[in-house]
Amino acid sequence: MRLFRHAALAVTLSLATAGAAAAQQQAAAAPATVTRSGVTLPTTTVVDGHTLTLNGMALRKKAIFKVYVAGFYLPAKNSNPDAIIAADQPRRMVLQFVRNVSKDQMCDAMNEGLANNTANPSAELTAKFGQFCGMMAPVEKGQQFVFTYVPGQGTTVEVAKKKTGTIQGKDFADALFRSWIGPKPGPGEGFKQDILGAQS
Repeated sequence: MRLFRHAALAVTLSLATAGAAAAQQQAAAAPATVTRSGVTLPTTTVVDGHTLTLNGMALRKKAIFKVYVAGFYLPAKNSNPDAIIAADQPRRMVLQFVRNVSKDQMCDAMNEGLANNTANPSAELTAKFGQFCGMMAPVEKGQQFVFTYVPGQGTTVEVAKKKTGTIQGKDFADALFRSWIGPKPGPGEGFKQDILGAQS
């Protein structure tokens, strides 16, 4: 009887150890995430074979209303907006919405961002923003806009997991991203500092 008890205990310990090891392996395999204002994003993402790191997350508010949580991805963390814009490297902005937003509201915000952060935009750049607006669509709570710039390929626009187009040229990408990290960011200076990882 004593031998049977020892054997049973050994089996129990072995199973417990195996279970703990499996749990550790599963945890190690799961991607790390960060949560802000109820929105969870991965700490890394892969763009054109390059691993980008979550530089910062920020909440966009309009008056008292929460609009979206943004996640900004870069090849390496960087809190210098001028250096980010100057570098011809992949970058991605993810906007996950926490309320419904119309296409016109997004177009107005993007055009305002262009006017406030790009001095004397050329007719060509203004036309690209018109093209960009044509790629937008209404979004519902829980859906995402994803804007991804890849050198030599342009800026890809995704709405609710559907690719809606690509706009060529670093000039457009720079003007677009200045909407969030330029001198007069539409979402505000606090948002800008959060997305740059300059404050917690």
